[in-house]
Amino acid sequence: MKTPADLPDSQDILAAAARIAPYAHVTPVLRSRGIDALAGCELHFKAEHLQRAGAFKFRGACNAVISLDEAQASAGVVTHSSGNHGAALALAARLRGIPCHVIVPEGAVRSKVAAIEAYGATLHSCAPNIAAREAACAQVQRDTGAELVHPYTDPRVIAGQGTAAMELLNAVQDLDLLVAPVGGGGLSSGTALAAAAFAPQCRVIGAEPSGASDTYDSLQRGERIARFVPDTICDGLRTLVGEPNFALLRRLRVQVVTADDDATVAAMRLFWQRAKQLIEPSSAVALAAVLAHREIFAGRRVGVILSGGNVDLDALPALFAR
Repeated sequence: MKTPADLPDSQDILAAAARIAPYAHVTPVLRSRGIDALAGCELHFKAEHLQRAGAFKFRGACNAVISLDEAQASAGVVTHSSGNHGAALALAARLRGIPCHVIVPEGAVRSKVAAIEAYGATLHSCAPNIAAREAACAQVQRDTGAELVHPYTDPRVIAGQGTAAMELLNAVQDLDLLVAPVGGGGLSSGTALAAAAFAPQCRVIGAEPSGASDTYDSLQRGERIARFVPDTICDGLRTLVGEPNFALLRRLRVQVVTADDDATVAAMRLFWQRAKQLIEPSSAVALAAVLAHREIFAGRRVGVILSGGNVDLDALPALFAR
């Protein structure tokens, strides 16, 4: 078993797929002729908003929790999360019958915090910055002995996230491009690993909010930016890309493109109107990026990973009134 310092590989993705098979959904691939016509390409949407806990995050969290030996599992798990990863880890821990602690920054989306609590986690509040989140995690580890399952740098998590792309590549042959949202980089780096191993002809494109474009800027500079101040409605993508994730994105030559928040909301509305599916902004940015950069995707067969559907319904009217 790899340690948190190791980078995962394709064999880890295959092992993760077998490990989570009894628990995770094999999500459907959705099509829309109307959206294809607008985008000028053939789009295949991997519907991870229909995954357990409403997001792809369950894959990585489940892989991490189920892979723990009995001694590790007995003390439970801990993480920091503004929403989807916390809920996913709480659900995975509940399925295994072990404790789960989630550090939640102040100001997190209320509906996502409610989901974490509903799945049985113990919540701990902290200031809304990465230093406070990590310090609180370390304290819970000292107090409880819980195993840290980092939201995106843990190799078990990255491998689990890569199973979504592997499923899509198995379901749809001969994709030219594969698009995934980029935040901390767990999904995008796992996607890149899967594509390199199982469909090397398929190029991976990361989609990032223009108000949180640290990965795009880091790739342009050739080195990871150490800090940034995000300004985006995509609450799940406000995180600085992780060091191992950035290393994988660079090594696997992933291109990152950006889309602004207005384009993301428009894509969210479009998908609701045409596909009758509600996805969250952090997911819609992938479709927004395709529509904003048609020259990259024109005439191609394109896979798009829809990362989640956990929308704050109380905020939806104001969001769509933008």
